[in-house]
Amino acid sequence: MITIDAQNKSLGRTASAVAKILMGKDTVGYQPHMPGGAKVTLINVSKAKIDAKKLSTTFYERYSGYPGGLTKERMDMLAARKGYAEIFSLAIRGMLPINKHRDILMKNLTITE
Repeated sequence: MITIDAQNKSLGRTASAVAKILMGKDTVGYQPHMPGGAKVTLINVSKAKIDAKKLSTTFYERYSGYPGGLTKERMDMLAARKGYAEIFSLAIRGMLPINKHRDILMKNLTITE
């Protein structure tokens, strides 16, 4: 179990460090075809250093599958609705490889505000 404190750290650098640990790239026995076994706890994500401009200009999109079903949401609106843990979760998920191991690796992540 590895604990990372996100207080006064930027979103991207923290997310990339967590993704690297989840994949197991920090261990000697790293194998790309095997999911890493490390469990990571990320604390104090609401005290992370996120620029006010980034909060208002970064958008998250989701598509329902229907015509006209594309919805966009700003980062500050998402933080108000679901909290900063969701922003970190989406950032870390985007830095993991898109294969069958991504869901397994995300289950090894615990985020607390």
